[in-house]
Amino acid sequence: MTMKVLVPVKRVVDYNIKPRVAADGRGVETQGVKMSMNPFDEIALEEAIRLREKGHASSVVVVSIGPQAAQDTLRTAMAMGADQAILVRTDAALEPLAVANLLKVIVERENPGLVSMGKQAIDDDMNATGQILAAKLGWPQATFASQVKIHDGKAEVSREVDGGIEVVNVSLPAVITADLRLNEPRYASLPNIMKARKKPLETLDAESLGVDLTPRLKVVNVSEPPERQAGVIVETVDELVHKLKTEAKVL
Repeated sequence: MTMKVLVPVKRVVDYNIKPRVAADGRGVETQGVKMSMNPFDEIALEEAIRLREKGHASSVVVVSIGPQAAQDTLRTAMAMGADQAILVRTDAALEPLAVANLLKVIVERENPGLVSMGKQAIDDDMNATGQILAAKLGWPQATFASQVKIHDGKAEVSREVDGGIEVVNVSLPAVITADLRLNEPRYASLPNIMKARKKPLETLDAESLGVDLTPRLKVVNVSEPPERQAGVIVETVDELVHKLKTEAKVL
């Protein structure tokens, strides 16, 4: 069985950068900050490429929803091995419901046999888009995948749960969200970066897709957590116990 795999990728503040609260206190500062592909999406993309290399997929299509600058993220995805890209352009700050509705339109247009996506984005940690998309499509879903096997029109997905490893079998088409242990993404080589410039990248306007992008949530305030107080060194066990009782009040 060969199929098209669709991989949504999000442009986020690079995970090596310490985020700063924006001046208006309504979010995280993104101006002049290094941006990159959401790490969980990178893992989902790597898995899609591996499925193609194993003969389970015919092509890998990446889609990003965001500003024009998200083209850079899509080019990186194609340098890793994706075959083509779609940018749904919008400057609006979108919530998971709007993103899922936009992705639903793209899925219905592209008709993939699998949607492989990160379990969450590191900028908001919502962990909701994949589940909403599966519900909107009426497709089965397997979240937090740590291993994926394709056979007989089904996906066998291993996922880590509190009690150990749970194995879920879902019929395709399906939505699978990737966890950290699924794989180790490859680096984009210089030759592949050059080749990515020639791969097709289509741009669509989000407002033309007939999706309500109105936000349902209102951010009242964003603030940094209080600085952690410095620790103290105690000389004896008795002093430690005394501090735990009187200051920390944990005993």
